[in-house]
Formats: sequence, C-alpha cells, structure tokens
Amino acid sequence: MGQKLKIAGWVAIGAVAGAMSTVSLQTVARNTMVPLPLEELQQLTTVFGLIKSDYVEPVDEKKLIADAISGMVSSLDPHSNYFDKKAFKEFREGTAGRFVGVGIEITQEDGLVKVVSPIEGSPAFRAGIKTNDLITKIDDTAVKGLSLNEAVKRMRGEPATKVILTIFRKDENRSFPVTIIREEIKQQSVRGKLVEPGYGWIRVSQFQERTVDDFVKKVNEIYKQDPKIKGLVLDLRNDPGGLLNAAVAISAAFLPENVIVVTTNGQTSDSKQTLRAAAADYQGRGGADPLKSLPVALKKVALVVLVNEGSASASEIVAGALQDHQRATIMGSQTFGKGSVQTFRPLGPDTGLKITTSRYYTPSGKSIQAKGIVPNVMVDDTEEGSPYAALRTREADLEKHLASGQGEEKKDPAHEKAREEALKRLEEESRKPVAERKAPEFGSDKDFQLAQAIKQLKGLPVMTSKTLVVRKAEAKEE
Repeated sequence: MGQKLKIAGWVAIGAVAGAMSTVSLQTVARNTMVPLPLEELQQLTTVFGLIKSDYVEPVDEKKLIADAISGMVSSLDPHSNYFDKKAFKEFREGTAGRFVGVGIEITQEDGLVKVVSPIEGSPAFRAGIKTNDLITKIDDTAVKGLSLNEAVKRMRGEPATKVILTIFRKDENRSFPVTIIREEIKQQSVRGKLVEPGYGWIRVSQFQERTVDDFVKKVNEIYKQDPKIKGLVLDLRNDPGGLLNAAVAISAAFLPENVIVVTTNGQTSDSKQTLRAAAADYQGRGGADPLKSLPVALKKVALVVLVNEGSASASEIVAGALQDHQRATIMGSQTFGKGSVQTFRPLGPDTGLKITTSRYYTPSGKSIQAKGIVPNVMVDDTEEGSPYAALRTREADLEKHLASGQGEEKKDPAHEKAREEALKRLEEESRKPVAERKAPEFGSDKDFQLAQAIKQLKGLPVMTSKTLVVRKAEAKEE
C-alpha cells in the first residue's frame, strides 16, 4: 500500500481554493488511448475556425482552447476542474496551509460564492465575514457567471493589496461592501485545550501538510496538563477536508493498528485502494511515524466526534471510520456528503485536470457521496434548536452532483417542507438585533454542542435535537 501512495502522490481538498474535493495528485499522466468521435471533433474544429475568422473581434486561440477544456470538464460534476498555471499554483499553496488572499473557505450557491467558513484569524475573519454569507461582487466584477476558480483568482493577489467584497447576508436581508487587505494566510489547522479536569477538546479545521504534526503536539500538550484524561472531543465541525493521508493518520491515532480506514473505487486500477491504520498508508515517502510519540492511552480514551453540515470529504472519512469501528460516538448534524475523489492529471509542466475518478467508502462499505455521515446522536446548534439547518447547502444540493452509486436519487418531501419553515423563521429572526443572532465560537464556554459532548463522555443525559432530521436524498430502488 505504501507503494500505491507513492505512485498516487498526495491527496487533498481544494476548499481554500474554492471547492470541496478530495484530490489525488499524480506525477505522471495516464496513457488514455480511447476511440475518438471524429464527427464531433470535426464540429469542434469547425467552431474554433469560425470563431477565429468571424467573431466580431480577434480572440486569443490559447484562451479559446483553455475555455473549451474548462467547459468540458466543469460540465461533469461540481468538483472537476481545469487548472491553468496560476490556478494550480494557488491550489498547491492552499493545501500547504499558506497562500496570499482574504482567508475564506468557499463553495457555490445559485451562481454566487458562498462562504463555508472564514479561516480563523484571517483578514476575512477579522472583517466580520460569516459562514453562509454570499459574495455578489469582487471589486467591480459581479460574481454571477464566474466559475469558482475565477472568483478565487480575483480574491487572491499580492500581500498588502486591497480587495472589496460585496456581501449579501441572508439573515439580515442586506448587502454591504467589506474592504479587506490581502495577506499571507497561515492557517493553524489544529487547536485544543483542557475543557475541565479529565476532559479535552481538539479541533481540526482542515487537513493540511502539517496537521498531523500539530495534532500530535496538541494531544501531548493536553496529556501533559492532565495525564489522567477520561475523555476527548474531536471537533470536525465546518472542516471541509484536506489531505487524505492526514485524515488516515488522525483516524489511525485512535484506531487499532491495520484496520481499514477507507476504501476507494473507480474505473482504473489506481482508483481502487484500501487505506488502513498503518504507517505505510499515511506517512507518505518514508520517514518516522509521526504518531509514535502519542500517549498509549489515546487508543482507549472515550471519544466523541462533533460534525455538522460543513464537515466534508476527508473529515467525513475520519468520522465514518471511527463510527464504523465503534471507536467514537458521532454527535451533531448530518455531514456534507462529499464522497468522491478527484485525481490531478497533468497536461503539461504546470497545467492539468482535476477530474473525479472514484467514490470513497467507509470501512463497512457505505458510500458517503450525496448522503454524508449520520451522527449516532443528533444535537442542535444551540439549546433553542437548529432552526436553519434545512437551509444549509450539502453535496446533494449541488447542481450535477455525483450520485452515491448505491441507489436512485429522489427528492425528500420532508426536507422541502422543513426548508419552507426555516425560511419563515429566518424572516422573523432577521428583525432581531444583530448582537442577539451572533453564533458562539467553537470551543467557547457558550458552545452548546461541545457541552453536550462532554456530558456524553461523562455518561450524563444529553439534550438531543429538537429540529434536526436525517436528509434522505437517496433511496434504493425496490
């Protein structure tokens, strides 16, 4: 398996670059000798020639070809993209955990850019950008009609330069401009603390190249503060994913050695893999096992994993593995449902395709795609409930999303009804003062879900959800 990972290179999610997707980056292009549809290719060259000769003004032929490739790939599903030189550079910067920009994790909704989460401590975070904010303009350019990669390009730039984002905030029913000064974003992907004697909290906000080392460091810090830890909360809320190797390593930190963490399956032999809780499957190209210095007690400590609709891709792999092996109690709300893997196929030294090549499955063989992980215990965002959960975008809501492969997709009437009710509540809520609607910070003493997780670890009664329902986006044919 170690050899397989060396061939595949590294696996990542481009969430900071703009899309929730697990990506296998390969160093050698595949030999894709397939029969070509000659008649359609003739039409393509004819159209190219007509545009070059008849269009109202000259068109750059390289841009024309790049746009044709981009359109062909983006029509497949929400996570397949063409990377030009600049986009590929930005993608790699994002997975390394540092880049120059505003510091938001984004997706698309109704042709606009939607904020999944501002990166903690970033310029966007300090400027007050919030989860679920919609970006309608970047400087003087309307976002409607731009691809996600194009929007990302416009938000990226040189350090100390200015960008103006026009924000539409649904719950306040208003649009307003926000001026942000770009800077190098160095995301700290792991935070943690001792909540109280015997109980710790560790938050992983994204799986990056340094996440495993930071995780090990934080766990050791907590155990140094209190060697007699009785329970831990692993917080994956709003974690859009990241490097697959890092997700396997975090899973392996809690699981018995060599058990299955995740499997992938697609058309090619490269896309069929089984990754286990073994050093060869997460440490990459040799080197020391980063998990060796973890406390032995971590394998047995009582564990709760917190998830929500913003938990996607690699974070769903971790939650699914710990749930299937009955190693942790999963709490919160149903996850995003990003269960497909994208592979980077180079087209040249610095361009390529990010294309969906496989689905991934939990150890028990369940597909996460368009379904997500359903928590063992559904817990609301606050003591008053999660009245707007039905409005949150998940994989099943994205246009052209890939089906799970384990049943025919159908609309869920219950969810549609819940969505209508949530819209009514949102209208009523928008009349309240802004201060009353501010969500508590994850890990704070006002974090309701964290408080319920600690109760679960102590064996105390937990306040289960009043409003959350399981999204049944797919049902097997009878």
